[in-house]
Amino acid sequence: MSTERRRSSGGRRRASGSGGAERESARPRTPGPAAGDGGFWEDERPSRRRSEGARSEGGRRSSGDEGERRSTEHGARSGGRRAAGGSGGGGRRPPQRGRSGGGDGRGPVRRFLSRAWKPALIVCGVGFVLSVAGFGVAYAMLPGANEMGAKEGVDDFATTVEFENGDEAVTLGATKRTEVDSDQIPPEVINGVLGSEQQRFYEEAGVSVSGTMRALLSGGEKGGGSTITQQMARNYYSGLSKDRSVTRKAKEIVIALKLGNQLSKEQILEQYLNTIYFGRGAYGIQAASQAYFEKDVEDITAAEGAFLGAIIQQPGNFEHVEEGSDMEKVLRDRWEYAVNGMIEMYNENPEHGMREEEAEKLEFPERAEYNPDEQFDKEYTGFIKKAVEQELKDRYDFTAQEIATGGYTVQTSLDEDLMQAAGEAFDKALPEGMPEETKEGLASVDPATGEVRAFHGGGDWTADNNDSLTHRTQAGSAFKPYVLATGLKQDIGLRSQFDGDSPQDFPGVGEPIQNDSDRSYGPVNLIESTEKSINTAYVQLAIETGPEKVNRTAGDAGIPEEQFETAQLGPNIALGTYQLTALDQASGFSTFANEGVHMPRHMVTSVKQGDGQEMEPNDADRLETGKRAFSADVAADATHAMSKVVDGGGGEEAALPDGRPAAGKTGTSNSAKSAWFVGYTPQLSTAVGLSRGDGKKLEIPGVRNIYGGTTSAKVWREFMTIAMEGEPQKQFPEPAWVGEEQNFGPTPEPSGESPTDQPDETQEPDETQEPDETQEPTQTTPPQSPTDTTSPGDECTPDFWNDCEDDGNGGGPGGGGGGDESPSDECRPEEGDVCPQGGEENNAFFH
Repeated sequence: MSTERRRSSGGRRRASGSGGAERESARPRTPGPAAGDGGFWEDERPSRRRSEGARSEGGRRSSGDEGERRSTEHGARSGGRRAAGGSGGGGRRPPQRGRSGGGDGRGPVRRFLSRAWKPALIVCGVGFVLSVAGFGVAYAMLPGANEMGAKEGVDDFATTVEFENGDEAVTLGATKRTEVDSDQIPPEVINGVLGSEQQRFYEEAGVSVSGTMRALLSGGEKGGGSTITQQMARNYYSGLSKDRSVTRKAKEIVIALKLGNQLSKEQILEQYLNTIYFGRGAYGIQAASQAYFEKDVEDITAAEGAFLGAIIQQPGNFEHVEEGSDMEKVLRDRWEYAVNGMIEMYNENPEHGMREEEAEKLEFPERAEYNPDEQFDKEYTGFIKKAVEQELKDRYDFTAQEIATGGYTVQTSLDEDLMQAAGEAFDKALPEGMPEETKEGLASVDPATGEVRAFHGGGDWTADNNDSLTHRTQAGSAFKPYVLATGLKQDIGLRSQFDGDSPQDFPGVGEPIQNDSDRSYGPVNLIESTEKSINTAYVQLAIETGPEKVNRTAGDAGIPEEQFETAQLGPNIALGTYQLTALDQASGFSTFANEGVHMPRHMVTSVKQGDGQEMEPNDADRLETGKRAFSADVAADATHAMSKVVDGGGGEEAALPDGRPAAGKTGTSNSAKSAWFVGYTPQLSTAVGLSRGDGKKLEIPGVRNIYGGTTSAKVWREFMTIAMEGEPQKQFPEPAWVGEEQNFGPTPEPSGESPTDQPDETQEPDETQEPDETQEPTQTTPPQSPTDTTSPGDECTPDFWNDCEDDGNGGGPGGGGGGDESPSDECRPEEGDVCPQGGEENNAFFH
């Protein structure tokens, strides 16, 4: 070290007040923070300077060419720092080589970033340049407004819906439009549309960056991100397909930017408002003004203009909205959004929009009555229209605009004759004078394909609900087959024994479970439990299998997952507490008919564009293979048990007149608020459900005891007789007798019976021999309770029969689901019994 540097170092030592080398040598040599003042000063000194010093020393130590000079300077500097810092001990330990960071004190991430930022910047720069260049090339190559022609058939975009035989069922959308000039469109309409669709239309270019980003980040929940210019280009100009590809979207954006530069805002609005679909078959703003308000567009008020802007987003849902419905609340909210948008427009630019004081005076407008075209003269055609529109949205990702103006040909699986027969079945099977509140649900599904063959929508197709496709009601005991299938999957065989007595307490159920009419059956197997719909046995089965696994089986069989949110999960789901639609049940039972494989339900079988090219749905893979819900053997055993319901059980009213095999299950909810029969042949699965829109108890003129087996089963028979006419009689598979015979009933007490009174165990089938029905266990006749001792001939006054009615019609307390589904044996005299007091009228009621 030079003399000058040593003097400077000594000066620093003196200035520090440390006392120089004498004080340094006198201080204890204990290392670390405990060494007196050294720890204090080390805490005060900035850590960054310490680390920099360490790095500096480490750097000098690593210089192998410095030799003696490096060692001498290091010693002098080190001694100076120790003196200045007041550090006791032998100074700092030299930094060790090989520590994390390779001696530079930085972590691996910082080292990586220090090396990677330059290459990354280069890559980003090159990518940006290429993107700009690509955009420029695309912008130059794509045609402009004057070069792009209107789509072929822009004046005739109607979509045609066909029955399965190719006959036209209904058309969707408009077949013509009436154009208006921009000077015919008043500011009230323009403000209403912009307030709803694009408030910054006049300030933004053809593409909204913020809107596009918002759509991407929200997954489309906060708008689609398309500007009015983009929508206009997509709806009117040729060259933009309807697919959802990134290429198409990029092309749309470039064309929209080009149109925004070449066309005035007035031209864009004029083209847009003349091509947009508004519902009610109205294609363009003039047709919409006539359809909703019966006036020309020039006469539309500000409130009506906001309404027309509000319905652009969901024209199919808003074309006919019932007062007080949920959809009306959505529409009013949307109208308020358009009005608020006009206020925001004015606040930003007073040349557009409306002042808040004026907007607050606006009232939700009255609309003209919706009078559908003559194509809806048949009851079911309107329901077909709404059902097909919804399926095109769900399975083909179509918008209402695309459906109405796309010019597609949509073929369905619907049979016109069966659509007619579905409605007539209720008229034939039920008495006249049914209350208007009655919901008559019927849906029929082909098990092999999942195709919907027919359904009964109800009365008014313009209403929000469809009696068969969307209206839900408690399934009652018609849910029990899913419990049965779950048990069979877990090797609980059909011959397994359960306690059929009533009432019974079960864990997880708040109140005792009762059978219909509180009847006790004693020990019963699963065939008897299904045939007689014994609640107590099925709740026990649900406990043994696990309610969550029952849900899984039902879901795999075709019940939508959202239906499991309609009731709490517990053992009493075996009694049908879930609310289901007729289509849910027809689809679910079709899985049993299709040997355990569920095919997704659908009615649209093909969609073709104007050039004949067929479009692929988003569920094409599932339609190809289906999904196995349970094994074919489980399906065969469940079918065997359900065939007993039709053959002498609670659903014997459903037996078909030609004697062909049929299987099914009845269902009656608590207090008879719903009555079901769901059944199938090998070729067709059909569900019939009766309920009320107001949730009250069913009322059927002339019928006292309402059960699915005595009402809905008759409707099922009427429809299936027509549906199966001319079809070959196919047989169900023989039962496979899966699982083991298990005992879940009470331990039997010694009865003193002789061995000859017991069933012959040698008659049980061995594993190599498939049993026949003669080998089923003999049904056990339950002991009669004191209330069972009255015979039909004793005291059979009308009051006696009425006392036999069960207001619960099923589960009783804690049940919420179905019971025996037909009047109990005590309340149904045998054939030939005569009531000595009731007279012929009372006897006729039961026969």
